[in-house]
Amino acid sequence: MITKFLDPKNDFAFRKIFGSEKNKEILIHFLNDVLTFKERAPIKDVTFLKTIQDPETAAKKTSIVDVLCRDEKDNRYIVEMQVAEEKGFIKRAQYYASKAYVSQALKKGKYHNLKEIIFLAIAEFVMFSNKKHWKSEHVILDKESLEHDLKDFSFTFLELPKFHNKIEELSTLEEKWMYFFKHAPKTSDKDLKKLVHHAPIIKKAYNALDRFHWTEAELLTYEQEEKYAGAYIASMDFKYDQGLEKGREEGRKEKEAALKKAEEEKEIAVKEAKQKERLEVAKTLLSQGVNIETVAKATKLSKEKIKTLLP
Repeated sequence: MITKFLDPKNDFAFRKIFGSEKNKEILIHFLNDVLTFKERAPIKDVTFLKTIQDPETAAKKTSIVDVLCRDEKDNRYIVEMQVAEEKGFIKRAQYYASKAYVSQALKKGKYHNLKEIIFLAIAEFVMFSNKKHWKSEHVILDKESLEHDLKDFSFTFLELPKFHNKIEELSTLEEKWMYFFKHAPKTSDKDLKKLVHHAPIIKKAYNALDRFHWTEAELLTYEQEEKYAGAYIASMDFKYDQGLEKGREEGRKEKEAALKKAEEEKEIAVKEAKQKERLEVAKTLLSQGVNIETVAKATKLSKEKIKTLLP
């Protein structure tokens, strides 16, 4: 069934909402709403940085580090949407945090200029089975005094399976964000009115998820990401179910084939959508009397192709 609101857990949708300059306000509010700032003021602005990723694992997982940014005080934030349960995810979180820390430019060995690294992950699986609450915050403490002397690393994990609040039970922005991630595609207009009461930023997040505000090319990319994620999860499940070495090997090959096919379909769909958009732009320009050479430069279409569009 086609729903009005898309799924924010989709990699492409997540980056569009929380990793784009257009929706920067949504990211700032989200970070301020779910992170704990005990010794400094909330974030006022962010600058997006090039996302970090391990090339050996980027093609083998549903979600990579989706957003890397810094605030006005140069503290760094890594935000990740993790859909598939992955062995070693907690260690990978620490790896990416440490990588972001050491990647900061050092001037004449001035280590005191290194800024904080805050890692935030939304997980669609249970990460800590011994913890009941859906949110956990991790920092480095002195074992005896519990003093927080080493302050440059913090990790916050939001576990969606542990969140069970119904819409009438939501009282904080944190809870509304959790509801957004877990139930956005199933949210009705009636439910949305309840959600956005005293929370206009949640409304903006839902508006950004409204499929009728997306271009055809964006929707195609979104759908291909869904296929990619589905192929990955299905292949991982298959591999898990195989007890023998032969079964594991077959699972690996099937997973690679499924991922490759999904990636190829995604690439073809995006190219076709972009080509269609170029043709529509060319037709519009031609109808306005723009010459063929100018249209070719604007759309990157060949002159021969543009001539076929002339009435």
